[in-house]
Amino acid sequence: MAFQGEGLQFGLTEDVEAAGGEMKIETEDFRVRSEERISLKTRPTSVAPLYDSKEQYQKLLNEQILRLSELQELLYAHNRYAVLLIFQAMDAAGKDGAIKHVMSGINPQGCEVFSFKHPSAEELDHDFLWRGICRLPQRGRIGIFNRSYYEEVLIVRVHPEILRAEGLPDELLDEKTIWRDRYRSIQDMEKHLHRNGTRVLKFFLHISKDEQRKRFLERIDNPDKNWKFNHGDIEERTLWKQYMEAYEQCLGATSSKQAPWYVVPADDKKNARLIISQTILNLLEELKMQYPETTEARRKELTEIRKQLTE
Repeated sequence: MAFQGEGLQFGLTEDVEAAGGEMKIETEDFRVRSEERISLKTRPTSVAPLYDSKEQYQKLLNEQILRLSELQELLYAHNRYAVLLIFQAMDAAGKDGAIKHVMSGINPQGCEVFSFKHPSAEELDHDFLWRGICRLPQRGRIGIFNRSYYEEVLIVRVHPEILRAEGLPDELLDEKTIWRDRYRSIQDMEKHLHRNGTRVLKFFLHISKDEQRKRFLERIDNPDKNWKFNHGDIEERTLWKQYMEAYEQCLGATSSKQAPWYVVPADDKKNARLIISQTILNLLEELKMQYPETTEARRKELTEIRKQLTE
């Protein structure tokens, strides 16, 4: 079974043997192919619900969360891989909620979340990848970037005044080459990470401009959500077209087999969370992981310790 989304098919397939009669979310439908010339207008911000009811959604998400918890524990014990999850989106697209709900079952000892704001003076005195590199996850852990070094080819591209304030030599500020060079630097770093055991997944939460408007109004009308609203969000909204163009260039240039981008329809927050959690599950299940085996010497040691404890 598949759902139609602006000329492309997205959604579910029914695989009775592989999924025990359950519906399986086809996450590959949302992946950006390497060097794909992407048009966000042909990528849906909404697809038919991947659940029949609120109760079924919660059941599906809980099952995914439980499995994520099991695999995260195995990742930690195996201690050979690290996982980096990157979330990018326009304001109010649901990044914070997705991270909160999808990762709710993860042991905090094995997971770190970083939210990247305006760079500090120290960060501006380094290359644009430096502050992200400083926060990469250790082996055995999951790192989550809420925004990331990709801001340097998104918001900085839309606001060239930020680029001019970064203190780069004048010869490096050529608009014809700087974005191409930054894409290449990002690709090289992510390939390096992959070669050293860090697996990278990148999510762009694709929200429509109309849905963003509704969420902004909700933040204004609901006193409990007033704190989420910033007048700067309205100013950025006026640059919607420029941001979409920057995202299209970025997604196509930096999605790869080693570090793919997924364009997640985000008008329905529940759908988005199910797609994201299934994508992370797919990655973790593909890793060749096992719990450390106990050696004969270790078993003898434990036997002696047990003997001492029971005397």
